[in-house]
Amino acid sequence: MTRSVLAALLAGFTMTGTSDAAGTDGPSFEILPFEALDGWSEDDHGAALSVFLETCRDLDEPDWRSLCAVAQDTDDARDFFELFFRPVLIGDPEDALFTGYFEPELNGSLYPSPRYRYPVHRMPPEAQDTRPWLSRREILTTNVLEGRDLEIAWVDDPVELFFLQIQGSGRIRLPDGTSIRVGYGGANGHPYRSVGQELVRRGTFDLHEVSAGTIRSWVRGNPDDGTELLYHNPSYVFFREVSQVPAHKGPLGAMNRSVTPLRSVAVDPEYVPLGAPVWLEKDGAEPMRRLMVAQDTGSAIKGAQRADIFFGTGDEAGRLAGQLKDPGRMVVLLPIQRAYALLPESIL
Repeated sequence: MTRSVLAALLAGFTMTGTSDAAGTDGPSFEILPFEALDGWSEDDHGAALSVFLETCRDLDEPDWRSLCAVAQDTDDARDFFELFFRPVLIGDPEDALFTGYFEPELNGSLYPSPRYRYPVHRMPPEAQDTRPWLSRREILTTNVLEGRDLEIAWVDDPVELFFLQIQGSGRIRLPDGTSIRVGYGGANGHPYRSVGQELVRRGTFDLHEVSAGTIRSWVRGNPDDGTELLYHNPSYVFFREVSQVPAHKGPLGAMNRSVTPLRSVAVDPEYVPLGAPVWLEKDGAEPMRRLMVAQDTGSAIKGAQRADIFFGTGDEAGRLAGQLKDPGRMVVLLPIQRAYALLPESIL
């Protein structure tokens, strides 16, 4: 189908407007022209389309299914997004915040030993049925998980295991040089609480000083107080083995598909539909203007203007992700009729 034919079919959907659908304390909605997206014309839309195709086949709604079918046959990615979507800026009382996450690599073993003595657990059945279940402190200071064959592997560093739980997935390098992959398998139902913010509250660090690296160093340098600090976060994440995911692919996100470095983001699904394209305008020391796809979630990712950018696997990805804490704005690309349905009839 040519661009001119598609444009004619869509000619009735050219309105713009804003809506404060939830009142002054809730999100607002504003439909923007693509020309208002800073850097839109310079992006690699084909790369974004490839990532969109990774998960769009899993979307159930008829409009998304139709767009996914069209996307598989399109010969111009930019035309596809501009013709079938409208950019929706979802306003939030909270300031926009972009952070990063990655797939860590830990040293471990399939068997416990004096070196490898910190277990990576599967989720016990009772934790699925009771919400919330035991807290992090209660799990780690009792033997509630011992002797139940819930261990996937054992690792050599409890601090890295804590950060593995924050990331939600990772690779465990075994002594023979092979590795296994683990993905998110559930949680104990307690809310996530930031240990970095707790260090700031205590006056240990200023806000601009806090990063994953500084937290690691402080916990290791203060073993007793460090253990207590990690208990401040009552959330405890369980895992499942996902070694069937090819080594060259990213870890599985919330849609049970591999995420892609610098093209996949974790969002709050209360505001942003999983599988939707999102345009990120990240400011800060290294600005980023890029079309990505909402393919993951996170316990700390809450709000309409909150996103976590996936940086890849390994230490360098972890370094880049750990230092990211930038402002900007995120614009969600929604199917045209879905976008205009957010606006009140008075605007339409």
